[in-house]
Amino acid sequence: FRLLDPALPSLPGCEGLPDITLDAASFAALALPVERVFITENETNFLAFPEVADAIVVFGAGYGWEALSRASWLHRCHLHYWGDIDTHGFAILDQLRDYFPNAASFLMDRETLLAHRSHWGEEPDPARHDLARLTPEEAAVYDDLRFDRHQPRLRLEQER
Repeated sequence: FRLLDPALPSLPGCEGLPDITLDAASFAALALPVERVFITENETNFLAFPEVADAIVVFGAGYGWEALSRASWLHRCHLHYWGDIDTHGFAILDQLRDYFPNAASFLMDRETLLAHRSHWGEEPDPARHDLARLTPEEAAVYDDLRFDRHQPRLRLEQER
């Protein structure tokens, strides 16, 4: 994870180190004084994420939410998930909500998708199953993607 607020205290022994990697048990044992947690699936975006007061950014692990699920302190934070706008990005968000029902999507909406048409790519193996934990707006974008309403196998990657 990275501290996004320079005013946040560093972990002991990690002063001046903005990026910290911990095992699941150590991350779960933290008691960071943050209000917001951003989760991104792209290393470039993780490293380039701007400063945000009282916040950290976590480099996600795709479908592997076991490490984060142990961190009960995350339930008191506002969680924002930023995945690719593709079927697997929404499937990962759906799975995240199994552990953190109040997690909000971030830059995964129709407006963002349509505004970046020149960066559209192709998803190699799209998901096609129903996702029960998406908001109506997210489900509409997911349906557009899984039913190829804009183009076959549409993907907009975060780093684009």
